[in-house]
Amino acid sequence: MTNINALTLEVSDIATAQAFYDNAFGLGDRLRFRAGHSPTSGFRGFVISLVVADPTVADSFLQPAIQAGATVLKPAKKSFWGYGGVVQAPDGTIWKVASSSKKPSGAPERKVDDLVLLLGVDDVAVTKEFYVSRGLTVAKSFGRKYVEFESELNAVNADSIKLALYGRKAAAKDAGVRPDGSGSHRLVIGGDAGELTDPDGFEWAAATRSLLA
Repeated sequence: MTNINALTLEVSDIATAQAFYDNAFGLGDRLRFRAGHSPTSGFRGFVISLVVADPTVADSFLQPAIQAGATVLKPAKKSFWGYGGVVQAPDGTIWKVASSSKKPSGAPERKVDDLVLLLGVDDVAVTKEFYVSRGLTVAKSFGRKYVEFESELNAVNADSIKLALYGRKAAAKDAGVRPDGSGSHRLVIGGDAGELTDPDGFEWAAATRSLLA
């Protein structure tokens, strides 16, 4: 099974980004950084989601992120599907923190149940087939609207990151931003698939190779 083990963000200042994310989300080595100023504008085509147990846990991530300098794109609130909010980090990366529960459950704060990379793609079916041909296994699929791949969570891959696909316009709407954008994604996906670039221009690198600048 193909797994994702790290996400590398291109940022203007690594020390500043590291300090923000340590305070906001504390994801350890699953989130890495490299220095760069690749041209980009508008929606970068992806959202990183923290799936958590309940609203209290969600707030334990969202509030520190906002205090550390994140911009609120969608205030945290209850909805028909659960509870959550969306923020944009100072480096421009969009983060969603969500729970299917609408009530506190007593779960420990600042514990992530799933870390999900959601790619907003031009054609969900085409990108799905691209990833299937490279070893990813489909866990959920809703036609050309949404696809979620399996991740091998075990003792060896305890920090595996899930990959999901959504139409670009739908992903942007869910994040609270306009869908238009151009230039670099400023993201490198580290996983077992090795070196590749997908149909939407997302870059992969071998997970065993250090992506730190």
